[in-house]
Formats: sequence, C-alpha cells, structure tokens
Amino acid sequence: MPKDTSNLSPEAFEQASVPLATARSMPAGFYTSPEFFERERKEILLKNWFFVGREDELPDPGDYRAFDTVGGPAILIRSQTGELQAFANFCRHRGSILLEGKGNCKRIVCPYHAWSYLSDGTLYGCPDMEDAEGFDRVENGLVPIRMETWAGFIFLTYNDTARPLLEHLGDLPARMSSHRPDAMRCTWKIELDCACNWKLLLENAMETYHTGTVHRDSVGAQTSRTIATRGDWLCIQVLSDRSIATLQDDMPTLPRIDGLDENAQKGTYFTVIHPTCQLVFAQDCMWWLNVTPRAHDRSTLEIGGCFPEAAVGRTDFVQMAAPYYERWEIVGREDMSILEKQQRALSSVHFCPGPLSGRDDQVQALGLWVLAQLGVV
Repeated sequence: MPKDTSNLSPEAFEQASVPLATARSMPAGFYTSPEFFERERKEILLKNWFFVGREDELPDPGDYRAFDTVGGPAILIRSQTGELQAFANFCRHRGSILLEGKGNCKRIVCPYHAWSYLSDGTLYGCPDMEDAEGFDRVENGLVPIRMETWAGFIFLTYNDTARPLLEHLGDLPARMSSHRPDAMRCTWKIELDCACNWKLLLENAMETYHTGTVHRDSVGAQTSRTIATRGDWLCIQVLSDRSIATLQDDMPTLPRIDGLDENAQKGTYFTVIHPTCQLVFAQDCMWWLNVTPRAHDRSTLEIGGCFPEAAVGRTDFVQMAAPYYERWEIVGREDMSILEKQQRALSSVHFCPGPLSGRDDQVQALGLWVLAQLGVV
C-alpha cells in the first residue's frame, strides 16, 4: 500500500528535530496539509510581525497603498499631518473594499454607498444614517492595524499583545547598522505568484546548497557561513569581496556604502525575519523577499530593492541600477520554478523525509522555529 505522505506524527517531527548530522527533512504534510496551514495561520501568521514595505514609498500626505495580508485586505496611508498608519481595508457600513493599488487621496470614499473617511481613519461622511439609533461616528472609523517600524521598514501584526518589534528583531538592527538602512530608498519591486508553500520559499532563501545547480547560469555556486543571532531571525553570510547583487563579476557596480564595518565588508547577509520575510544586505544595496502565504500550496513573493540616497541621486543611477533589477528578478524566477516542482513532488504517495546535509542547518532551524511556535517541540 502507498505510504501516508502527509505524516504529521510526533515521530516524524522528532526525526526532523534531532542533531543535524542525523536529522531528516520535514514530513510532506508540513507543506501540503490544508489543516496544518490553517493551524500556522492562527498560531503563527496572525500572531507575529510581518513586513509590508518602506516608509519612503509613501512620502507625501495622502499617499496610500492597498495590499492583501494573511489577515485580510489592508491599507497603509499617510495622514494629512504626516503620520503613517495602517487600517483594515473595508468600509464600516457593509464591508466593501475601500482602496485598490496605490495613489494619493485626501479622503477615502467607499465605492459602494459613499461613506467616506479622512486619511487618519476618522469617519467623515455617512449618507442617510440620521435614523440609525445609537450611531456613533467615532466608533465607526477605520479599524487600525498595529504597526511599528525600524529604520524605515514597516511591520504589522494582528496581535495586540505581541512583544514590541525591536524585541522581535533582537540584535538584527545592531548587526545591520553600518549599512545605514534608514538612509536607503526603495526604487524597484516585483510580485510573483508561486504555486508552493510559504516555508519552501524561505527555506530556499537560507541555503546556498542549490545555487550551483538552480542558479548555474546566473549567480552560480556560492559559499556561506552561519551567523549566530539573538531574537526571532536567522542569518547566513555569502562570502564575497564584491557585491553579489549583479550577475557578472566584471559588471560595474555602485560604490560601497560608506562606513561598513569589517564583517559587513566580507559579504552579503541573507536573513529571515520570522515568520515570512527575508532582508538581504550587500555592500552596496539591500533587497527583500517578502512572502504572503495564501494557502497550503500558494504564496505571493514580493521582491523589492533599495539603494542608499547618495546612489539614487546619481545622474547615472537608472543605468547603473538596471543590472541589479535584472539579477533580482532572474534569480527569483529561477527559485520559484524549482520550488513549484518541489511542491508537486511532495504530493507523491511514496515521499518520505530525506537526510539533511551540513549546508541545511538554517533550513532545519527555520522548521524548528515553526514547530516551537505550534508547541510541537
């Protein structure tokens, strides 16, 4: 008889939790079970901080961006007084979506029944509500979503009791401080729909074992070292004397960031900020891979890139930045292609967890963090 490939038994998780030299990969159900995904959604994705963008993407009063999250549609908007806030993207009348895409507005007007809100979330207009007993304008403003920022990076959480963002990040801000991320500007983004589980994208992002094969004709083989961390994040550093943010070694790159510390000069930091975000810091720029889980077998991957203000201000910046954008998209699509095949393979009735290599340490660490959040280990 075929095996049960969704095996989520304590024994399967125990095999994945032993020391790396004898550990095996996670059981298929870790990636293929709708029930396990729903458990993750409730216990992990809705309870932790998740990255949504950069403050510099919304520089002016009235600037907004609407997007989907694991907790539903959301809006980032800068009020007329300059404060950036996050709200659930639905009208308090009967729940219509309020805004789509990005733009600028002084008031948010519901396209269904014309209720309107100021950019600070205050209810402004509500036609024909005079006869509603006990109606309170204050109580019917937009629903805020908890938001905190670090160095221009915006994070949200649906958990009002989650510890502060900086505690979640631990020593990441100190490690990346010499890159001066607060002085960077987002100049490029792309969104990819991926037919794979969210954890596959993040596991792939934290190992260089695959680069010599999957990225053979792009970035090629890489080596890395694991960096010890404090807080809810993981880190490896791909060692290289030059920035690896472009494809060809002989391609001109932008100048190094002034004041990089000794460790930062040795290569590029690849991080995972649990549960769904990778920030990458190279010697001349940074980029992110931000995952929005949609279902057990579907995710949205946003890739975004930032450069120091001094680089963005160069007269040749558009020309110089183009190879970076090309590299980020090519590598992202190569990863997506192999991970969609992996997701398909995990559905095999004959699949059983395989042994891990010494280069899979952060893959194991990521999985164990998930299990710890669920109280499994």
